[in-house]
Amino acid sequence: MVEWKLPADVVWALADGRYGDAFSVLGPQMTDRGPVVRAFLPGARAVTLLAGGRDIAMEQLHPAGLFVAEGSHAPYRLRVDWNGVIEESEDPYSFGPLLGELDVHLLREGRHQDIGGCLGAHPMRIDGVAGVRFAVWAPNARRVSVVGDFNSWDGRRHPMRLRHEAGVWELFVPRLEVGAIYKYEILDRNGDVLPMKADPIAWQAEAPPRTGSVVADTTRLVPPPAHPAGDARHRPISVYEVHGGSWARGDGDRRLDWEELGDRLIPYAKGMGFTHLEFLPVMAHPFGGSWGYQPLGQFAPHAGFGAPEHFARLVERCHEAGLGVILDWVPAHFPTDAHGLARFDGTALYEHADPREGFHQDWNTLIYNLGRREVRNFLIGSALHWLERYGVDGLRVDAVASMLYRDYSRRHDEWVPNIHGGRENLEAISFLQELSEVIEARCPGRLLIAEESTSFPGVTRRAAQGGLGFDFKWNMGWMNDTLRYMGRDPVYRRWDHGLVTFGLVYAFSEQFMLPISHDEVVHGKGALPDKMAGEEWQRYAGLRAYLGFMWGYPGKKLLFMGCEFAQPREWNHDRSLDWHLLDEPRHAGMQRLVRDLNLLYAQNPALHALDGDPAGFRWVAVDDAETSVFAWLRFGPEGAAPMLVVCNFTPVARGSYRLDVPVAGEWLEVFNSDAAVYGGAGDGNGGSVQAVEGSLSLRLPGLSTLILTPARG
Repeated sequence: MVEWKLPADVVWALADGRYGDAFSVLGPQMTDRGPVVRAFLPGARAVTLLAGGRDIAMEQLHPAGLFVAEGSHAPYRLRVDWNGVIEESEDPYSFGPLLGELDVHLLREGRHQDIGGCLGAHPMRIDGVAGVRFAVWAPNARRVSVVGDFNSWDGRRHPMRLRHEAGVWELFVPRLEVGAIYKYEILDRNGDVLPMKADPIAWQAEAPPRTGSVVADTTRLVPPPAHPAGDARHRPISVYEVHGGSWARGDGDRRLDWEELGDRLIPYAKGMGFTHLEFLPVMAHPFGGSWGYQPLGQFAPHAGFGAPEHFARLVERCHEAGLGVILDWVPAHFPTDAHGLARFDGTALYEHADPREGFHQDWNTLIYNLGRREVRNFLIGSALHWLERYGVDGLRVDAVASMLYRDYSRRHDEWVPNIHGGRENLEAISFLQELSEVIEARCPGRLLIAEESTSFPGVTRRAAQGGLGFDFKWNMGWMNDTLRYMGRDPVYRRWDHGLVTFGLVYAFSEQFMLPISHDEVVHGKGALPDKMAGEEWQRYAGLRAYLGFMWGYPGKKLLFMGCEFAQPREWNHDRSLDWHLLDEPRHAGMQRLVRDLNLLYAQNPALHALDGDPAGFRWVAVDDAETSVFAWLRFGPEGAAPMLVVCNFTPVARGSYRLDVPVAGEWLEVFNSDAAVYGGAGDGNGGSVQAVEGSLSLRLPGLSTLILTPARG
């Protein structure tokens, strides 16, 4: 039982914002003089308690803003006179604990798979009263308050209740509405007030440069149906990678919002034959120039494009058009901005305390402490938030290589070995396995794709079998080797023949996706045509041949926006793609080539059904380094027609080039990268050739890829 008249040190602690247990002294209390109601409202001139049809003037006990009324008055409201401005509301301190015992238990255990629905800001009705429930994890704080315009950003007004078992602070603010801007004011264990923090689990954030969180209408997010699932390994997957802010711009170089982007992007991608859109991170990030790869709002779509429900509608529209949606997702690191996760409660909470583990030198960011169950819970909850609430079809996990190794991009004296003295990051490995198992159990059929550039074994093996559990791994080795090859003068390519053939040594060790991503057309690397050797005509012919080679090679496909029409300048995130180039036949032809490759790829199981199976591939010409010719057969399930892919990577046309094939009779030339409609010279085989005695003779245009298949009888 507390004293009716609070001790002076408690009053001054309240007045100074340093009292950490407001619920023990405010709201309805039983004192040595009986029941009372206390309210602490700094700046109020008078407070009236409204209960049982009576208006009871509360006595001001202290000029700092402490008011009291005797008696038991539940339920009640407070009418506050803010120097002439009258406000009437229920008392936040009249409500009991908000989170259920199961929620608290699961949070403590790091197993709450709907953390996005538990923590953060949620409009709801409690005891018939509308308002917003706030909850935030800050176990080492002495006091946490929710602040905003609704309380003049005064941390003394709405200090929260600590649920000690989980280190979570909670508060219900009656009559607060959707759209309110808020942050958390945190007093650390040393008694210092930290810079105001955005909500780590906010569903909506202000657009940069503003840094507040926004109370979202969480009731409006109804998950759209997912894109058709099934075993992705056997499906055609051709991904169009997009940065929403620069795919196209509006009048006055204005960034399109989600609706405008959908109006133009969805029919375009569908018409081009892509099966999926992959967006560079849409999660809220403080600096647009980061392209989203330094996110702070792991639960909020970036506000520059619209509200959460607008992004949800974009996903729904993609599904209606038959397009899947993949999001880039960044669980490896986060930026150091003071309003973000860095030393969130005054301690290294989300990050490692030791900079040898917790600071990423390449990106000047902080590294998540994946050995902490609450941090793993936070990240897995984020993944599920996008998959379940927005209905997206997959996540491409960024920078997996940096997660797997403790010495990634560090000198020998700048990293801490694991418990066995090795370099593998055992905590990150365990996290990725848990992530994949949770997604497999809760979201079957959704894709998990790794950007991973090392030889770490079993990236796409199921976690139960000792792997990481990804569905696909970006084949960075293939990309680097083949682009290096195409950058060689054709005269010298004979000496680098192995750059093309080596990829087949390991092509079936994982389930691979072939990525020509945004990383290849930025930071001085040049545009995709620049990576081809030779004069201008040779560079564009080489690019057409390279894309045909890519679509005929085992592995799912990914192409960054603008590459499909050979944009000749580097990508700039502040500029639209150069769509006017499609008025030029060379670029329009390249665009048509990619569209036709996508259609051919989707319609022929031999080009996609056995991508990860060695039974789906057989070399026909592998060692002809002298002419830089490569040829192979692709096979599908029983009954599927085989496809012959032939690449000539010199400008010299080859006549009567003989290759063995498994089917006699007529073979149709279903693709020729040198066709006139693509901007080529129109050289080729007249549409078909005859296979006689197990072989056929082809004319190979210079710098070309041909794809042939037996004529169907």
